[in-house]
Amino acid sequence: MPLASPRSLFLLGFLGALTLMGVALYLEHVVGLQPCPLCIVQRICVIAFGLVCLVAVLHAPGATGRRIYAALGLLSAAAGAATAGRQVWLQGVPADQLPACLPSLEYMMEALPFQEIVRLLLHGTADCAEVGWTLFGLSIPEWTLLAFAAMILLALYQLLRRA
Repeated sequence: MPLASPRSLFLLGFLGALTLMGVALYLEHVVGLQPCPLCIVQRICVIAFGLVCLVAVLHAPGATGRRIYAALGLLSAAAGAATAGRQVWLQGVPADQLPACLPSLEYMMEALPFQEIVRLLLHGTADCAEVGWTLFGLSIPEWTLLAFAAMILLALYQLLRRA
């Protein structure tokens, strides 16, 4: 017997992504933490997952459509988990071995080709290794990695469940 309807689980995924973005914007605009390049990539992945879930809720697809939406959500959550994992790894690297800080995104957009900007953003910098806030001993990227793990589990459940 299924735990919940596919539509309600997609709604849960959308509400979770909405909550994550609300927390991210609160930490940025109220607490004053500036997002690093990897944080921005993680936000894009959360937004992509949330949008896939929202479209799935509105569309209310059958079994094939549910699997397609679940696969798209899985891809965005896996990309976010990889990015968050990279940032968690960077936080464990000694400071003298970290890559140098990047110029501003505006400057890079004017001076560099798109592929180079993406490579630099995904590589991470010393900014990405700073731990500016923790909750219960876990940094923001560690919490985000846990959230992406939950998104992956939700997407896998939707993908693999029987009609």
